Amino acid sequence: MERKKFLRTLGAGAAFAITFPCLGSCSKDSEIEGEIVTQPTNVDFTIDLTSSEAAKLANNGGFILKNLVVVVKNLEGEFVAATQICSHEQYDQVRFVNQDGGIFYCDVHGSRFSQNGTPLNEIPNSTSKALKIYNTSLVGSILRVFE
Repeated sequence: MERKKFLRTLGAGAAFAITFPCLGSCSKDSEIEGEIVTQPTNVDFTIDLTSSEAAKLANNGGFILKNLVVVVKNLEGEFVAATQICSHEQYDQVRFVNQDGGIFYCDVHGSRFSQNGTPLNEIPNSTSKALKIYNTSLVGSILRVFE
C-alpha cells in the first residue's frame, strides 16, 4: 500500500473514531438531567416553617422543592411559589437563583423568569410562555401554597 493511501485511510478512520463517540455523547438525552413532566394541578399544600423540611426558607434567597413547586423566601423576605416545570419544554428543573434581584431559572435551556412569571429572555423555538406562579399565605408559622 502506498504511503499516501495509507495516511488517507488512517486519517478517515481516526476522524471517524474520534467523531462517532462524541456525536453519541453529545445527544440531547445525555445533556439534560431533568425529566419532562406534566404541570401539577390543584396545587394546595402547607409547609410548617419551623420544620426541618423548611430549614432553607429561614434565610432570604433560600428555596425548597415540594410537589413540583419551587417555594422561595425571596431577597426581600417575601414568600413566592412557582411551578418547578419550565414553560419552555416542561422539564422539572426550575430553581430560584440570587441573580438580578432573584429570578426563577431553568438550566436545561437557560430560561429565565421574573418572580411574577414573566419570561426574561427569548429561547429559540419557544412560545415565551409565562411561568406558573402560585398564591402564598402565611398564618403564624404555616405557609400555604395554593392556586
